[in-house]
Amino acid sequence: MKFSEQWLREWVSPTLETQALADQITMAGLEVDAVEPVASVFEGVVVAEVVDKVTHPDADKLNVCRVDDGSGEDVQVVCGAPNVAVGQKVPFARVGAVLPGDFKIRKAKLRGVESRGMICSASELGLEEETSAGILELPLDAPKGKDFREWMHLDDHMIEVDLTPNRGDCLSLKGMAREVGVLNRLPLTPPEAGEHAPVHDEVFPVHVEAPERCPRYVGRVVKNVDVTATTPLWMVERLRRSGVRSIDPVVDITNYVMLELGQPMHAFDLANLSEGIVVRSAREGETLVLLDGQSVALREDSLIIADGEKPLAIAGVMGGEHSGVSARTRDVFLESAFFTPLAVAGQARSYGLHTDASHRFERGVDPALTRQAVERATTLLLEITGGEPGPLSETASPDHLPVERQVRLRAARIEQCLNLALPGEDVVDILERLGMQVVVDGEGSWLVTVPSWRFDIAIEEDLIEELARIHGYNRLPVRRPAARLGLRADGESRQPMARLRRQMVARGYQEAISYSFVAPDLQALLAPGVDAPQLANPISSDMSVMRASLFPGLVKALMHNLNRQQQRVRLFETGLVFRGQLDALEQLPMLGGLICGVRDPEGWAAHRESVDFFDLKGDLESLIAVGGESSAWRFEPDEHPALHPGQAARIYRHEKPAGWIGALHPAVRAELGLRVDAYLFEVRLDALSEGRLPAFTPLSRYPEVRRDLALVVEEDVPVQALLDTLREKAGEWLTDLRLFDVYQGAGVEKGRKSIALGLTWQHPSRTLNDDEINQLVDGIIAESRLRFEAELRG
Repeated sequence: MKFSEQWLREWVSPTLETQALADQITMAGLEVDAVEPVASVFEGVVVAEVVDKVTHPDADKLNVCRVDDGSGEDVQVVCGAPNVAVGQKVPFARVGAVLPGDFKIRKAKLRGVESRGMICSASELGLEEETSAGILELPLDAPKGKDFREWMHLDDHMIEVDLTPNRGDCLSLKGMAREVGVLNRLPLTPPEAGEHAPVHDEVFPVHVEAPERCPRYVGRVVKNVDVTATTPLWMVERLRRSGVRSIDPVVDITNYVMLELGQPMHAFDLANLSEGIVVRSAREGETLVLLDGQSVALREDSLIIADGEKPLAIAGVMGGEHSGVSARTRDVFLESAFFTPLAVAGQARSYGLHTDASHRFERGVDPALTRQAVERATTLLLEITGGEPGPLSETASPDHLPVERQVRLRAARIEQCLNLALPGEDVVDILERLGMQVVVDGEGSWLVTVPSWRFDIAIEEDLIEELARIHGYNRLPVRRPAARLGLRADGESRQPMARLRRQMVARGYQEAISYSFVAPDLQALLAPGVDAPQLANPISSDMSVMRASLFPGLVKALMHNLNRQQQRVRLFETGLVFRGQLDALEQLPMLGGLICGVRDPEGWAAHRESVDFFDLKGDLESLIAVGGESSAWRFEPDEHPALHPGQAARIYRHEKPAGWIGALHPAVRAELGLRVDAYLFEVRLDALSEGRLPAFTPLSRYPEVRRDLALVVEEDVPVQALLDTLREKAGEWLTDLRLFDVYQGAGVEKGRKSIALGLTWQHPSRTLNDDEINQLVDGIIAESRLRFEAELRG
């Protein structure tokens, strides 16, 4: 919300400097983002009248003018503006004036003709960002010789407030003035809206088919308006200082009323309406060309304003081009309606729009404003464009209007929440200044009736928040909580997240933090067939589904880095994934990782080999080893739609699936436009966090015994299965089993491979003899031959 400080002070004017006023608003919970001057610095500019104009003798596009600047002597000036005319009142920069940008006005000769000063455009005075085509025309009653800056009240400030979504009541000057008045115990002096007696009896019929979404609709026909009239400069300036561009007097008036009161309005060209207004849902196949020229296909769940033949506007969002006010308009139909917030929530975004009207209706507009807004707009229309007002028509459904809310407030609860015992008279005073009705409801208890403009107050804590705001957050006492705090038991078998993160960082990874919302097409590519919730009101179309895997976020981060010439990428991420629909939603904490590029960082001794599957597997095994229970984990070849066949494995812990690891599928890489190999894993965080409880094992004083075996098996035999068999048959004294070579080539039959293993035994209380070890080795060889047709390599 952006507004002019001087406009605010017409409603309520506390004895505070600009910055102090901004600080007060911020401390009341309405954060001021910026305070800026409404115009650039300039001096020496006065109001003048053009009294003569002739064409420059040596330049067709220049005019030689004489202006009366109130000094008693006309001043000659050369002007190139196409709209300069005799009788105009204009801003005139005298010789010696300084314009924005430190531009000093001096006497000059243009094509041989002396020019003493400059007639200024709005952009030259810093009142418009775009370069103006002509000079700024002032009202004919502007006083000659008056300092232009003073007459235009340009020593003003624009205050921009960043409102939270629950404070839609402050999206107007009236709402901001109400807050400032409450904070400073000052009454408001709003402009008179008045009531207008009808000059004619024409009423345009209105029918509301969806009263639950539009409980109140107010309209009025105003005939014989002069759309060619000029919007008064004071209104143009107030609109500009609120960030709104002037268009034409009718549109300017509706925008002005919206900024002033907070009620969005629309004006229809009555000649372009047929039969009557209908508020209904859109029908299949209907389209609408909006005021911005965009053509949209209306969805059947959209609430629209239509007439007997066609759609006219998207309710609470934007009007249509066909029925809008134009230069040919003579009669207008003013519309002011109350749409329930849920009826229009998300409707603008679904069409890729965000308008001032939708911004207000989504947050809640006071249902009591509709008649007042039409009366105020009528007053301004008659003043600026003339016209003949008709009767005010209202279509209302009381059953669907917001009901009056009453909230019970207890003094004990106030003290509990604020650590402050507010006197009862202060509680009543603050709430009544906020527009609430307060009735004593027993000792230390009040029944509070909430005003129609406060949609955000529903429970007792909301009222306590209001008390804290107005009393002053900085005036609340500070008290440290007193509690007996015992140390929590430290589960030594559980690995804290910080330890897992440190391990990944130690392996050269960087932590990525991505959104929990992902693009549906990316999720379908990397986690096909996994059900995840769709967002009803997404931030954007590429963030419209909850992630069912960490893969989409990691792959998107990889693409972002590759597009910025980062060729070596190592990322990990922790977070929840969401599977199933809301009624049976499963939220799983996961840890994922991704690598791409060369194995080693660039350096004089580094090699340029690219990473492979085993680099990532080694990193994951080092992470598993943090828990001290590596033997509980195993990797089994399996197929995943997003991973490369033959380079993908399912991860198990204690025979339960715990995740996936593998290379990104070539077809997926092609779909994403990735030209390099990428490897990624995803593991359940609860499985990673559970480890073995550390326990001391006495060191044996007796020697180790090692035997190396080279077993030849079929090349498709998983090594893990062979290792499991060896551990099973090696007995309880096996202390280490190590795979140190895999060989295929000369001396090994084609289609088979040689697996070289080192087995180490050690007894805790005696020396193992050769007969015992040979017996264990023979059992291992026999079992391997039985299960895998393994043979000792000669």
